Amino acid sequence: MTDHPSAAFYRVEGTLLARPTLAAAAYMAANAQGISKRIGRLSNVAAAAPFAFAGNLVTGSFGTRMLWAGLRGMSDDRVSVLAEEYYEEYVRDEVLDIGLELIRESRRRGQLVVLISDNIEPIIRPLADQLGADEVVCNHLEYKRGEATGRLADPVVGGGLAGQWANSFASERGLDLQNSCAYGAQASDGLLLSAIGQPCAVNPDRQLRRLATDHDWPILER
Repeated sequence: MTDHPSAAFYRVEGTLLARPTLAAAAYMAANAQGISKRIGRLSNVAAAAPFAFAGNLVTGSFGTRMLWAGLRGMSDDRVSVLAEEYYEEYVRDEVLDIGLELIRESRRRGQLVVLISDNIEPIIRPLADQLGADEVVCNHLEYKRGEATGRLADPVVGGGLAGQWANSFASERGLDLQNSCAYGAQASDGLLLSAIGQPCAVNPDRQLRRLATDHDWPILER
């Protein structure tokens, strides 16, 4: 249970950050030790890109798995260092003004602030701390003997989250979804927004803009 009667769900990519998750995966792959490893990891990221950007829940999740598979064999320490570097250079000072304004409004309302991202925890956790978010839903790399296996721990966040997830999340925390808000930017966010009482499209792509227009959802631009 939570002391907050409702929540504000934020899809990080698009509503808070303009830079996509693909950029983070490419950065970490490009900074792998050894030229041959860098080439291999970057090739993996490139192959995953079409799937990662898919609006479909299944292909989006598959693409997200492929995207981070390129970190296979990278040590836990190396991942942590690169994630910290990426956050400092490309995340900390790049939060969109519109996202900051929305989060301030959510806090004023006393809502539980939830960040949702298909990025990995070492990058998103510092952002959550920076913004004072209450909870984070993101991806976690799987490790064995101190090295990334190339797999993500379940459940994988990719291709959006369905309404069933929102209902379970709200039930566990005693939240009123009808009085909750959700902010998304991608077509794959449509299912989540549809499950929340007060959905809003922020910097939406073409498909989400069409969906928002059809359902008379508010549309905000940065």
